[in-house]
Amino acid sequence: MEKFFKLNEKGSNVKTEILAGITTFLAMAYILGVNPSVLSASGMSPTAVFTATAISAGFASIVMGLIANYPVALAPGMGVNALFAYTVCGAMGYSWQAALAAVFVSGLIFVLITVTGIRKAIINAIPVQMKFAIGAGIGFFIAFIGFKNAGIIVSNEATFVGIGNLTDPCVLLAIFGLLVTIAMVIKKVPAAVFVGMVGTAVVGVVLGLFGIEGMPAVSKIASLNFDFSAAGQFASGFGELFSNPFQAVVILFSFLFVDFFDTAGTLISIGNNIGLVNEKGELENGEKALLADAVGTVAGAALGTSTVTSFVESTSGVGVGGRTGLTAVTTGVLFLLATIFSPFILSIATNAVTAPALIVVGIMMAQQLGNIDWNEMVFAAAAFTTIIMMILMYSISDGIACGFIVYTIGMVASGRTKELNPIIYGLNILFIIYFISLCF
Repeated sequence: MEKFFKLNEKGSNVKTEILAGITTFLAMAYILGVNPSVLSASGMSPTAVFTATAISAGFASIVMGLIANYPVALAPGMGVNALFAYTVCGAMGYSWQAALAAVFVSGLIFVLITVTGIRKAIINAIPVQMKFAIGAGIGFFIAFIGFKNAGIIVSNEATFVGIGNLTDPCVLLAIFGLLVTIAMVIKKVPAAVFVGMVGTAVVGVVLGLFGIEGMPAVSKIASLNFDFSAAGQFASGFGELFSNPFQAVVILFSFLFVDFFDTAGTLISIGNNIGLVNEKGELENGEKALLADAVGTVAGAALGTSTVTSFVESTSGVGVGGRTGLTAVTTGVLFLLATIFSPFILSIATNAVTAPALIVVGIMMAQQLGNIDWNEMVFAAAAFTTIIMMILMYSISDGIACGFIVYTIGMVASGRTKELNPIIYGLNILFIIYFISLCF
């Protein structure tokens, strides 16, 4: 292991790396309960999603550790799973098989643009202000989903949305979990989101024992009967996905965009922390890390889950000394072992338990608002439009499209057309055609 992972060279050792891997796993483990909850809204089986989530996370994390030697773990990403369930399958009306087909194709495209170097051209073309706006917008979007799933926010005929029934025990449990999780994040408790979810579940189980309805209940701890019913189902969705070429391209772009920059941001952040970024801002073995991420997405779609991406929670493992791929391999092995405990995790992962995790992760993503130059009207208008349209249109991809159109118009109106990359013009044409296609 010393020779393969270069432990001494990186200033680490086996014990530290394994401890870091365990820490990262605990910080990410909430996805095992949240992802099945989110994707089940598309009609997928929660048990099948759980199996795909755990195995794809384990596989991709191990690949990252072995190929790139990065202490970065991967799993189906937050935000992009909402894009899958609530936009592609919800607002657009596609089946989950078609959505899996889109994830699979986007993964293959990601592999292609990684090995050919197109990645650099795309990164340079997308305005940094739009990257921040989209990241923050997705944060608001998944937080809104969390409030809705918890019953804290409900539909209202007069005002569209309104406050839920605060006497409902499930709503109160979600509020309790949210406040406790926020407090632990502020106190910098390790793996705060996961600990908050577990604590909420424990309180719910206890309340259930006292006869309160709707609480999570544990009937079985472990099982060796794995549900692979979603594996390979992406193949049956290609026809439906490409039945509308314009929408298909928008869907693929949305999956690519979210995964692409989420991964790049995570890798750069962690790379800076452990000395993997050179003076030019380039990542050591960066292409290998991006390739591992892309391979993880392809494998995840084949297994039956949404886009697999690098998790920023990996910084928790780096914080306790993780410096090499052995950290990621350790996390990956733990994800594979977690498949055994699907009955326990799924039985406690009710909306009241998982909603606080969605909301808190949304808050964290929304912190990117601080990086937007709100004093510049072009950026402010584009960012605001991106965020508000994601929420009100209930669609991540529609929000991205609206934001890019407003950004381009703003740059033209301010006489800054020379700053616009030709790729931006191409995207705008694509988005306009997409909106026109919705009218017919």
